[in-house]
Amino acid sequence: MPGGDYGELGGSLPAIASLNASYSTSLSLPSPYLLPPAERKAISDVRRTFCLFVTFDLLFISLLWIIELNISSSIWDRLKNEVVLYDYRSSFFDIFLLALFRFLCLQVGYAAFRLKHWWVIAVTTLVTSVFLVVKVIVSSLLSQNAFGYVIPITSFVVAWLETWFLDFKVLTQEADDERAYLAAVNAACERAPMIYPRAVSDGQFYSPPESVAGSEEDLDEEGLGRKAVTTQEKEYVRQGREAMSVVEQILAQEENWKYEKNNDMGDCVYTLEIPFHGKTFILKAFMQCPAELVYQEVILQPEKMVQWNRTVSACQILQRVDDNTLVSYDVASGAAGGVVSARDFVNVRRVERKRDCYLSAGMATDHNSKPSSGRYVRGENGPGGFVVLKSSSNPSVCTFIWVLNTDLKGRLPRYLIHQSLAATMFEFMSHLRQRIAELRPSFRSHQHT
Repeated sequence: MPGGDYGELGGSLPAIASLNASYSTSLSLPSPYLLPPAERKAISDVRRTFCLFVTFDLLFISLLWIIELNISSSIWDRLKNEVVLYDYRSSFFDIFLLALFRFLCLQVGYAAFRLKHWWVIAVTTLVTSVFLVVKVIVSSLLSQNAFGYVIPITSFVVAWLETWFLDFKVLTQEADDERAYLAAVNAACERAPMIYPRAVSDGQFYSPPESVAGSEEDLDEEGLGRKAVTTQEKEYVRQGREAMSVVEQILAQEENWKYEKNNDMGDCVYTLEIPFHGKTFILKAFMQCPAELVYQEVILQPEKMVQWNRTVSACQILQRVDDNTLVSYDVASGAAGGVVSARDFVNVRRVERKRDCYLSAGMATDHNSKPSSGRYVRGENGPGGFVVLKSSSNPSVCTFIWVLNTDLKGRLPRYLIHQSLAATMFEFMSHLRQRIAELRPSFRSHQHT
């Protein structure tokens, strides 16, 4: 494989960036987002509540310990027995120290350094759980008095409540607030791009596989091919164009993609925060096959993907709206070893062919023939899709890009969803490469004939 080909395709997306001239000079996120429309709080309200709860944890355990010291004799005698003459089997002093350990770690991590990751509380909860379980098993606390039950159980429950509150409330709420803030920033900055869906000029669009240059309106007026007629069909077309607009802008923002991970094949996963849509995952892969072959398997024949792609268990075309737009029903297989169950989706898809690439963009929609049922959890996709970029110097290679923005619904930890999505994207690429390897010989013979 020549090094120049990968440098051309893997390093940037000049062809994508030039698809629409209006994007080439203005599409760049402000750095660092220019002037905010309003000053943000140093620490969010939900994080402040969490810190208060951590303080309550220490004070409550301390109060229970002090009450326990006063039960049978003077507090000073009991302090001497439990602190100076400390015995792991009979003293409550170590449970107080455990509460102090949680307090210091969590306040330093989430109040002083304002971390946005769960690793600190994972450590404190793990240490607390292991220590208390071992202490209850080997100690004689349960035979002393009622506090032998109350203090260990309270410490255990409060530690896990802190974990739940941080993971499902603090981090989730702050991520939503951050997305809203970035959206407000973009709206306030006249030079900032409007990455959320909006009406844009279609420019020189080409409908697959070939068509006359011109806008969609011109094609409809000329009566070429199928076109949207009803109000619902026109709404599907509008949604498809909105999704296509967002995908194009994401592609033009490549310098702002945040690298996440890669695999042995050199495929890379990036992320980008999109106002009103949240975190978007972007897979970029170099493929040693013509762009037309990937376009045929991934974009033109989505209903046949279940034959080779194990990450999808069902795909059905519900309606073909016009020559560029269709509505599909998809069922994604379970992920993360079965922790994430199967999800189903109803999506509108728009397919377009540009000068040197093929694009398929879509987003969640509704269709009367596939209402939500109890069999699967109904997921919801934000703007995303597939892009196959040709090489100008070598027609036998191409770059494949998958833009994924999805809400799996259900009460799943955010970090688990993100890990699951990245792994699913790599698994998809493995299946795609295997499929391309099977089809390449017949594709070459077909080209020669």
